[in-house]
Amino acid sequence: MKKYLKIIATLVVFHGIMVMNTFADPPDMLNPPNPGSSPIGNGNPVGAPIDEGLGFLLILSACYGARKIYSIKNSLIK
Repeated sequence: MKKYLKIIATLVVFHGIMVMNTFADPPDMLNPPNPGSSPIGNGNPVGAPIDEGLGFLLILSACYGARKIYSIKNSLIK
């Protein structure tokens, strides 16, 4: 059982990393941004990005839910 859990956890982590990389915008090589400025909004600073943090939050909440289900399942068996 532990073998399958390790495989599933590894697949979930790598899938999450790959999905996050597909949402990234490619850099603009013709007009690079000035140092210290944002590449979005003509160099004006923009708000903080939440996409990566939200992905990690979803992964952690899925792991927490799986842990809770596992602990409930084990307590009912004993």
